[in-house]
Amino acid sequence: MASRGRRGGAPAREDEPRCEERAEQQAPTPQGPVLPPPPPVDYGVFMQGLVQAMQMQAHTQAALQAQLEAQERADVWWASILRT
Repeated sequence: MASRGRRGGAPAREDEPRCEERAEQQAPTPQGPVLPPPPPVDYGVFMQGLVQAMQMQAHTQAALQAQLEAQERADVWWASILRT
């Protein structure tokens, strides 16, 4: 069979794209609006904020640890009072 046809022997219609053309058309198109690139990053400001966040986390963790230890001491104290 010399003609290029589709499965089943039916020839492709002129208004239908060929396999090669369909493969090019299947490239994904971006969804939604195309956004401009983000502004440049000032790494000095970024690092300063990162250090500040880490210091705050360390401070919060120390405060929570102190609160937990105080609660444990209070629990031991109350237990000793209630036993007497």
